[in-house]
Amino acid sequence: MADHVDAAPSTVDAYIAAFPPKVRHLLKQLRALIRETAPQAEEKVAYRMPAYTLNGVLVYFAGYAGHIGFYPGGTVAEFQKDLGTYKTSKGTIQFPIDKPLPVTLIRKIVKARVAQNLAKAARRTSSAATAR
Repeated sequence: MADHVDAAPSTVDAYIAAFPPKVRHLLKQLRALIRETAPQAEEKVAYRMPAYTLNGVLVYFAGYAGHIGFYPGGTVAEFQKDLGTYKTSKGTIQFPIDKPLPVTLIRKIVKARVAQNLAKAARRTSSAATAR
């Protein structure tokens, strides 16, 4: 979670407002990218950070002193070759605050997560219909 946010924010606006201007700018940009790419997703605060859901979790993000944490889950492995020098782990990508966000890559990742969640929901619906 953010290095300096003590109380759990109740809204994404409140979460973003708690950061210094440089980080706030990147968080606002990331939020806008997610909302443009997945307009049907629900925005909420979960685990004390912004979360976007559509038939399950799509992505989370969080601000830190030196980076923006972006959490698209297991999709990170699918995009490993595109992530270049970004620090990553199994479900996390760190975008340094002193560099521009990789807009095209973020859009691709969010689109992939939307497709995965919609496919998963379709499989569940199909399975439920078959079970009847």
